[in-house]
Amino acid sequence: MTNDQAICIRAIDYSETSQVVTFFARQTGKVTVIAKGAKKPRWPFGGPIEVFSCGKMVFSDSGRDKLATLVEFEPLAGVADSSVLAGDIFVLNCCLFAAELVNVLTRDYDPHPGLFDSLLRFLRDTSQRKIPDANRANVLTRLVLFQLELLREIGLYPVLERCVNCGNSFSARWPEVYFSSSAKGLICRDCQGPFPDKIRLTQQGAKCLADLSAVAHRAKADTKSLASTEDRTIRQVEDILIRYITDTLGWPPKMAKYILNS
Repeated sequence: MTNDQAICIRAIDYSETSQVVTFFARQTGKVTVIAKGAKKPRWPFGGPIEVFSCGKMVFSDSGRDKLATLVEFEPLAGVADSSVLAGDIFVLNCCLFAAELVNVLTRDYDPHPGLFDSLLRFLRDTSQRKIPDANRANVLTRLVLFQLELLREIGLYPVLERCVNCGNSFSARWPEVYFSSSAKGLICRDCQGPFPDKIRLTQQGAKCLADLSAVAHRAKADTKSLASTEDRTIRQVEDILIRYITDTLGWPPKMAKYILNS
């Protein structure tokens, strides 16, 4: 038997009474279990397991080539309020996107305690409305920070502080700045020629990517609204990250289209 703290990142019906649930567990990593009888009215663990549910789980693993069996799941109150998330479709979509990325970018039984903490913090902050007026730019800022933490944890963090080709440190004085998914980072004007997938960034977008402290500062902003230029900047950064993740996976994440088109 394995005991762990876990967040549900995917749940599908298996039968009239059971579910197949994918958890991201703090010490175990991603694990998919069968929750037998989860949909029965008197299931001892509180009914069907919902995406974003976080709690203490106990599961029995009969081998990596078979589904594990959920033995116990005790959800913790106040971690991710699904009723609040359901009331704001944009926030809900951002949380679903974060859960999808963890599911598709991490391997089974590959633990990342720091990433688990980041996901839990992201879900808690958004569901409990610590973001002023659910400002979309603030939500996106938190999503950007989470995505960068995810990429760092799985070893796919892009080069953002210098030109990945020539090695020159990024400077706000660069006349042009590009991002290339194939190069996995920033490209200066002199080096951009050989990279046909390059995307030109605004100076604000490049500075935002290169200076994560500025991004974190935005996440802590107390203002109820942000300037339209700042909103456009964080949207450009999110667009770059979605393109990078899409090229890394070889296909677009399902929830990506709902993030920038809302």
